[in-house]
Amino acid sequence: MRSLRSRLIVGALLWMVGLIVATHFVVVVLLPVARGQLVHWGALSVVALGLLAAGLTQVRTGLAPLGQLRARLAAVREGRATRVDGSYPAEVQPLVDDLNALLDERERSVARAQAKAGDLAHGLKTPLAVLTQELERPGSLARPELAATFRQQLDRMRRQVDYHLAQARAAASGPGLGVRCEVAASAEGLVRALERLHAGRGLVIEAETPPTLVVRVERADLDEMLGNLLDNACKFAGSRVRLAASAADAAVQITVDDDGPGLDPALRESVLQRGVRADQAFPGAGLGLAIVRELAELYGGSVALDRSPEGGVRARLRLPAA
Repeated sequence: MRSLRSRLIVGALLWMVGLIVATHFVVVVLLPVARGQLVHWGALSVVALGLLAAGLTQVRTGLAPLGQLRARLAAVREGRATRVDGSYPAEVQPLVDDLNALLDERERSVARAQAKAGDLAHGLKTPLAVLTQELERPGSLARPELAATFRQQLDRMRRQVDYHLAQARAAASGPGLGVRCEVAASAEGLVRALERLHAGRGLVIEAETPPTLVVRVERADLDEMLGNLLDNACKFAGSRVRLAASAADAAVQITVDDDGPGLDPALRESVLQRGVRADQAFPGAGLGLAIVRELAELYGGSVALDRSPEGGVRARLRLPAA
């Protein structure tokens, strides 16, 4: 018997049987001898049933805090709480205190890791931006081919920094306890930014995301994933990009469609790998989709590419629901 509940119930029943036997001996054997009278069996039955009911009630009451603890642990796991609250029996309370201390320490560790990632981003991205700006000045380099090489390598360095920062941030947080993010809030902000960026192309970017959909992902990481998928779709789209989200069992499925030329089915898996680009005509180091894949997997999700009903590519991102 591995169940604590079963062990307690069986133990309580055995204890009750022992009490019944002892009561029987006292009432039926000792009292008649002492008083010279017999006790009716009905009285013995009433006493036995009363003791049995009292014992089972005590077992049920004793197990109730464990059910409460389980429910509050589920709330922490699902992101509805950050600590295990409540008062528990003396045997359980030290375990709850240690668990809360562990959660607090993890939260502090994640905050430190995120702060260091932010410092690294500022320390590396700012010099790269300055160098890129200097290269854009007329006459910065006398040889155009050398300037093009510098720009290409600076862009590659920037993308490498973005890639490793995103990976480090997600590894530090992962499917964190208490993490929740509304899909609509992330999607709508990204769509507005991309509409401004591609205003000259007349590109229509739509987002259909119910406000009730919430995922167990850090907002910065969800922005990273959706931003890369939308940016990739905008590069290849002819006139339209569409983002939609829906609930799927215990997950949220997000699709990004474009009406571009599409992608060879043989390349759909390989372009999700680090450093692989579907079209060499576009700038970049082939890290955008790899970032999406690795971030999604760190949170227990997935990403896949397919043919879109719009004629281009459909990116299907699946993330755990909160």
